[in-house]
Amino acid sequence: MQFVSTRRPSEQVSFKEALLRGLAPDGGLYVPTAIPSLPPDTWELAESFADLARRILTPWLEEEIAPAALDGILRQALDFPVPTVKVGEIFVLELFHGPTLSFKDYGARTMARLMNHFCTDEQLTILVATSGDTGSAVADGFAGQPNLRVAVLYPSGQVSPLQEKQLTVKRPGVRTFAVEGTFDDCQAMVKSLLTSPGDLRLSAANSINVGRLLPQMLYYFWACARRDWHQPVICVPCGNLGNLTAGVLAHLSGLPVGQFLAAHNANDGFPRFLAQSGVGFRDSVRTLSNAMDVGRPSNFERLQWLLGDTGLRALICGHSVSDATTLESMRRVYEAHGYIADPHTAVALEAVQSVHAPVLVLATAHPAKFADTVQRALGRAAPSAAALEGLRRMPYRVTPMKATARALRNNLRGWA
Repeated sequence: MQFVSTRRPSEQVSFKEALLRGLAPDGGLYVPTAIPSLPPDTWELAESFADLARRILTPWLEEEIAPAALDGILRQALDFPVPTVKVGEIFVLELFHGPTLSFKDYGARTMARLMNHFCTDEQLTILVATSGDTGSAVADGFAGQPNLRVAVLYPSGQVSPLQEKQLTVKRPGVRTFAVEGTFDDCQAMVKSLLTSPGDLRLSAANSINVGRLLPQMLYYFWACARRDWHQPVICVPCGNLGNLTAGVLAHLSGLPVGQFLAAHNANDGFPRFLAQSGVGFRDSVRTLSNAMDVGRPSNFERLQWLLGDTGLRALICGHSVSDATTLESMRRVYEAHGYIADPHTAVALEAVQSVHAPVLVLATAHPAKFADTVQRALGRAAPSAAALEGLRRMPYRVTPMKATARALRNNLRGWA
């Protein structure tokens, strides 16, 4: 299995190289030169999620990772439930039952173990920019891996208090930086150092890294293997478009999807592109669904490579939801069905209101992570989550930082 940059497809690299580099030297994103075909009998007969993971990822990785090693990595990383629940006529795939209560646990935990498997000669520093959930999932998933250390960047004052606590809890081999800027600033700092690392040995754990996307394909197959669906519409809450890109990779591998619906908040550059409005991407704005506050999504470049503009518009439609409508969606769903959705999932539940086909919505975060928003929308407390109960008693560590690549480079060089 070979990968090329979206900007210079002449240079092919292995999965190991693409994984450990994160971003291509020319600033492009790695994409596969060919996508394995996975017929239904490959994944429909899986006895467990770990079994399905092995069946799906073996054709991608079998030339570089021995079967027993891959099986061990997947069983250790993906040891939590993946339930589908019905909310009225809509099926909701709950992806928030991992240790940090976010769908990011799938990609982060798997990628950490894949990187640690390959990186045995010298310690690698992993950079991650986060607008909410990615950072805590990466910090938790990578912590304590002997060959890796992690630098997490988040926009100061622009994540929920609980998300900030998850991000800043002291973990072995992890440093967290509160950046005086936006998520787009954090992402630009990461990309700058990855393309010009100097004497630093770096990689990335954002969805710019193809190693994050391959594990995220798995739950698309799992959901469809558990239901007798014929080409469902799959609605994905979207920010940096990594989760959607993973779904597209699953579809190109053989998953029968009727259409993808990209559900966005006020950061609506991608829905406007799909609608051919002629307005480009712009700086991010803050919303209640803060993990989706991405103005210039990195994976747009990867989606264009995989599908082209015409293919994108044929397979994906977009929908944008305001904060006021997000709150109303949370109220409506709770009053009608007793289901408490976090604000990101509520954006998706609103986006599918006019869809009249079998619909699967990806629920990307536990509502307990957004207690203030749940209280505001429903007038009641969010459900508790055992994974969050001990956070307040744990020590934390965070370093303020200017939004410049030089500041990040200096902090990494001074990391004792």
